[in-house]
Parts: sequence; C-alpha cells; structure tokens
Amino acid sequence: MNKLLKVLLLVAIALFISACSTVKLDDTNGVASVNAGGGSGYDPVSDPKSSVYGMRSIYFEFDSYTISPKYAPTIAAHAAYLKAFQKQKANIIIQGNTDDRGTAEYNLALGQKRSEAVKNALVAQGVSESQIEAVSFGKEKPVNTAQTEAAYKENRRADIVYR
Repeated sequence: MNKLLKVLLLVAIALFISACSTVKLDDTNGVASVNAGGGSGYDPVSDPKSSVYGMRSIYFEFDSYTISPKYAPTIAAHAAYLKAFQKQKANIIIQGNTDDRGTAEYNLALGQKRSEAVKNALVAQGVSESQIEAVSFGKEKPVNTAQTEAAYKENRRADIVYR
C-alpha cells in the first residue's frame, strides 16, 4: 500500500509539473497574451499580410458596451480568420478595459460587458465559442495614464489578443 501511495504521488507531481510548463503568460506592449502551448506561435495581428493586421482594439463610448458600426470590418476580419483557422486551434482572449472613472467593481463589470459584446459579435458571425475567452481588466491596464478626455477614449476598449 505504501508503494502505491508513493507511485500515485509521483504521478501527481509529474502531471502538475507538465501542466505548469504548458502555459506561458507574457505582457507585451501593455496587453497580456497567453500561449497555451502546441501552437505555431503565429500572430496574425503582427503579420502585415494578414487581414487582421493592426486591428486589435474595439473602442467604446463613455459608460457603454455597444459596438459602433464602424468596427464591423474589424469584427468581420477576425471572425473570418478564426473560422478559417479553427482546425489549427486559433483562439483569442478579448480583454475588456475602461477608463479610470468609476469604482473598481463597476469598471470590472463594464470591461466584462465590453469583452462579452465583442465575443457575441464574433459568435454571431459563426466563430465557435470555444475559440474565444472574454475577460475584464477594468481600469487596471490603461494605455494612456493621462487624465484627459483623449486618454479616457484610448482606455475604453476591448483588445483582441491571439494565443
């Protein structure tokens, strides 16, 4: 019985270590990305030949999570890419952000609503929900820390990050 416990303990430790080594968290350019292992490392956002090059943020009005129609081409480009590369397990995290006005709790909820709105728009265009994770950073990851209306506009966004 003692040998069985030792073997089970070793197996559990091996599984734990292997699980930890397959997830890598990076924070590049102020936007966190996740590499879940097994992927080729291709980032379509960084490829100038990609239809989604340079289009990774959806901006929102103050206290809103409604996507402006001007972002329809961005949503459509990401949806087309995700559908085309579904078998290669292309997937994204949508990171909802807010400006720093309001409480932390309110901004986390609003950021989540923003990321969910983008997720719902992608799913409506045929992207599998399993390819999308929606999270909120609230006011914790501003791209511009100034206290101006222009800075607030830059921070009210949902970022699409490939992993």
